[in-house]
Amino acid sequence: MTETREAHGPRTEDGGHGKKPGARVQSIDRAVAILRCFDAQRPEIGISELARRTGLSTSTVHRLLVSMVDNQLVRQSSDRRYSLGPLVMQLGRNGGIPTTLRDAALPVARMARDEAGETVGIHELLPSGHRAVIDQVESRQELRRTYTELGVPLPIVHGAPGKAMLAFLPAERREWWLAQGIDPATPTTIADPDQLRAQLAEIRERGWAYSDAERTPGIRAVAAPVFDHTGTVVGALGFSVPTVRMERPRVQELGERIKSFSWEVSKMLGATTEAVAQARERASAPAPH
Repeated sequence: MTETREAHGPRTEDGGHGKKPGARVQSIDRAVAILRCFDAQRPEIGISELARRTGLSTSTVHRLLVSMVDNQLVRQSSDRRYSLGPLVMQLGRNGGIPTTLRDAALPVARMARDEAGETVGIHELLPSGHRAVIDQVESRQELRRTYTELGVPLPIVHGAPGKAMLAFLPAERREWWLAQGIDPATPTTIADPDQLRAQLAEIRERGWAYSDAERTPGIRAVAAPVFDHTGTVVGALGFSVPTVRMERPRVQELGERIKSFSWEVSKMLGATTEAVAQARERASAPAPH
């Protein structure tokens, strides 16, 4: 018989227990709770620890593990400990799960564009420390922002997407960029390192960045960082809007929206709230002298 009661497993990345109105399949919820227990620090776990971490009885965990082993979701070692199984690896490598920022972000960017009606840019942090617009989903409105410099390295200190990434870099990397000097791209570019440093602290607290024509005249933007499975910032998602459609109340509204959309992309790349919290701590720590 299919169970439809709610599972009371560990907290999920959104800070809750994943409960939503309507019927739920308890056995699936519990199996997912078990899968969430495995990570780089705990690649192999015994039944007793799985029971403790999920809040389930050992008999329930054992019963679920038998089915999960049969379906190759987990595998059992010779010492009766468990690790992730080959099916998980196969699903991650068969192309069905996005592994690049662009692949993960494009479907979310389309949803964001359709909801807000504005152009959404996908921005990537480059190995050089610069950023680049790697793709966009354009607004359907006649007056709209269209990115023309796809793939071109841009200063990370300019604009909302750059500031969203810069705010979450480790302190020493962020301070290196601030020490290089900031060449204004427009009259409203924040060129004072102390002023920008204070704004970056606000961005870390709020979770999204705002720019008022700081890189492109006539364009206001909001952006939020995207993180990978290690909690490292790898890019940003941003709304880019003509100033005539971006008054102060809408800045706040779109800022919160892009924060939610960016987190959806981060989750597709394996990010967890715990890893991101650690990244925030590293970014907030005083830079070494």
